[in-house]
Amino acid sequence: MIKATLLDRAIGVFSPQKALNRVKARTHLNFLTNSGAYSGASKKKTSLKGWKTTKGNSDNTDLPDLELLRDRSFDLYRNNPLANGAVDTADINIVGTGLKLQSQVDAEVLNISSEEAEVLSSHIEREFSLWADSKECDTTRTSNFYELQSIAFLSTLIGGDVVALLPHIKRHNSPYTLSLQLIEAYQISNKDNKPDSEKVAGGIEVNEYGEPIKYHISKYHPYGLHKGKNSWIVVDTFSKSGNRQLIHLFDKKRPDQRRGVPFLAPVIESLKQLGRYTEAELTAAVISGLFTVFIKTELGEVGDGISSEDIDDIDYGLGNGSIVGLAPGESVESANPGRPNQNFDPFTLSIIRQIGSSLQIPYELLIKHFTASYSASRGALLEAFKFFRKKRKWLATNFCQLVYEEWLEFAILTGRIEAPGFFDDFSLRKAYCKTSWNGDAPGQLDPVKETKAAKMRCEEGFSTRTKESAEMNGTDFNSNMNKAKSENSKMIEAGLRKEESKDGM
Repeated sequence: MIKATLLDRAIGVFSPQKALNRVKARTHLNFLTNSGAYSGASKKKTSLKGWKTTKGNSDNTDLPDLELLRDRSFDLYRNNPLANGAVDTADINIVGTGLKLQSQVDAEVLNISSEEAEVLSSHIEREFSLWADSKECDTTRTSNFYELQSIAFLSTLIGGDVVALLPHIKRHNSPYTLSLQLIEAYQISNKDNKPDSEKVAGGIEVNEYGEPIKYHISKYHPYGLHKGKNSWIVVDTFSKSGNRQLIHLFDKKRPDQRRGVPFLAPVIESLKQLGRYTEAELTAAVISGLFTVFIKTELGEVGDGISSEDIDDIDYGLGNGSIVGLAPGESVESANPGRPNQNFDPFTLSIIRQIGSSLQIPYELLIKHFTASYSASRGALLEAFKFFRKKRKWLATNFCQLVYEEWLEFAILTGRIEAPGFFDDFSLRKAYCKTSWNGDAPGQLDPVKETKAAKMRCEEGFSTRTKESAEMNGTDFNSNMNKAKSENSKMIEAGLRKEESKDGM
């Protein structure tokens, strides 16, 4: 709102029209210089004047800060209980014991019967287990495929991204040579530490379409134990034959984004400050527990008829049921730091709620403390599982499936799996590669209700017993059925159960 100035009012006494024109002109000028209806874009409001923003694409805004964000994120994960809990909570609920393969070859596209498709899927799963369950799939021979999933995911959360190379290494007693080599984010950097450019930035070289075509990887970790000069290898994303040679796992937020940002980046300051506050309160509580006492005396200073021996001879102490005598002119004053602080819990919970909101993890789950009603607790778990389900799908699509497709191609090339037309028709290739990746089930607050709900989903065709078995307790439905059949036979033989007739009688 433009108001008339003192000069406008003075002119208005002699020429109201001129005064009005002056106010109109300033109104129009204000509109042109402050166009838009959003108060958030105002340049005049006191609350927004000092707001400095950063313009630029992902390379300009992310890459300069990435290393420091990584350093602080790793430090918080090592030393901050809340940060460590947030990252591990995400890992436990998203990856857990690992996302398990469920082959779902498309019988219709492959023109085979459902029974044949089931036999083929079972064979593929058994063959994949030979590779995935063994530590031979890891170049370091220390982790199996499911443990590598967790390592890759944690590296992405803490460091922002991770690269998995796919070399072929001959292993003793293993029919498969495909291996996974995880490379930490620090090792992805421009060759010879050259400055970023439009073509090569953050260790990634792109083509004219922005597609990552080459990755610059240092041979040694820049902050590792190696003391000599570092060197770099440049790895093509795809080989000349079209095979994928590496997987770059990161959560992409912007169209031109090359590198991932740590999961904790938006809450690093909040976590650090909350950690400092917690340490200060803990220290104060410890000091308070020591019950410090001060002796106030009116004896005067040494030299005023008082010798240092008189001071040294005074012995003070506290004991169970003891009576302590004080010298004339002395009194006792106790230090009261006012700890524990009664406002500590509500204040920290308020900050934790904000942190949980940013990380998409309800604060009840973040601090593992459920004190609300059943419906409120269930609502918190369901809201969290929306985030977990999305991230699980992301991990399955961008890591597990890509690894699986490379493995399957090798298995077919070596003749361990028969897949006619796999290399001839893209649609047939996709039909053979069709899968589902299932992880651990979410926590159950009421197993009876949730088991009945799972049964109803299967009966109504909203889900399958295979899927429900995998999500409820991480088991395989076919294995469950075979085991149950064997157990029932043993119980009938032992006379603990009667054999049912075919008509159910």
